[in-house]
Amino acid sequence: MYEALGGLSLDLLRAFEVAARQRSFTAAAMELGTTQPAISQQIKRLEEQLAVRLFDRIYRGIELTDAGLLLFEHVQVGLQNINQGLSTITQQDQHEVLQVATDFAFAAYWLMPRLHRFHAANPQVDVSLVTSERNHATLRSDIDVALLFGDGRFKQGESLWLFNEEVFPVCSPQLLKDRTTPLSVHSLQEYPLLHLRQENHYQWFDWSGVFRELGLTTAPAPGQLRFDNYTLLIQAAIAGQGVAIGWRHLVDNLLEQKWLCRPIGDTVISRFGYYVVLPQRKRRGQLIQRFVDWLVTEQASSARSLTGLALPSIAV
Repeated sequence: MYEALGGLSLDLLRAFEVAARQRSFTAAAMELGTTQPAISQQIKRLEEQLAVRLFDRIYRGIELTDAGLLLFEHVQVGLQNINQGLSTITQQDQHEVLQVATDFAFAAYWLMPRLHRFHAANPQVDVSLVTSERNHATLRSDIDVALLFGDGRFKQGESLWLFNEEVFPVCSPQLLKDRTTPLSVHSLQEYPLLHLRQENHYQWFDWSGVFRELGLTTAPAPGQLRFDNYTLLIQAAIAGQGVAIGWRHLVDNLLEQKWLCRPIGDTVISRFGYYVVLPQRKRRGQLIQRFVDWLVTEQASSARSLTGLALPSIAV
């Protein structure tokens, strides 16, 4: 029985499933709490044991081969069944686990600073975050709640509006330390602009869209630094390497703590934003409803605090 498995390690199959789902060895390493070289080595060992190539290495990352795609479909179902079985037999006297999917930036800058309040009110609940820079076009079968960016129309399930996209330029106060007069909109062009690669965030405002909304007719400078990860982009802004597009709801704490400031007071708003998405296949249990209610309460609290937050043109 199970001759094809041979001596294959479950760890190899798990690493393969995550890498195939994320389409990235780096993202797989982050999800599994290991390093990119370790994931790459595990995939190499699996390919050698199976004597078949599972991934094609391309310029922008990796792609599944036909054999890899077939294996992924079977391995993912198998691991989900194993996980479900283990969850069933260990459910008694264990904490409830809520699986929440979102992107790195939302998890790091909005959700994580607030989760302690949810845990304080729900000490028997563990929140497991599943983060990805890819738009979660499909959700794992074990996801209970997703926090996704878009226009509210999601194939993944029913959506509930959380907040709109509201952005403005942000930078380190150190970047402005030698300036004696406030910036105007036009003077933004004097500073290096930090760009987010749009293949992963095609709906987000980019600098071209911000310039257009601010009435600037010149094209933004391409910039020497480009990122495929909003968290890294904001860290570069904090380090004084340029001006970034700041999300009001993601950078409010950084503004309060003076890690970032607003060089100009103008704000740009679009019809896109973050939504709570409830997968259609999931039964709406009490735990999920408690988490959704908490998110809505936190959003309302954030809106009130932001309304009273003074945002000077130069907060040095």
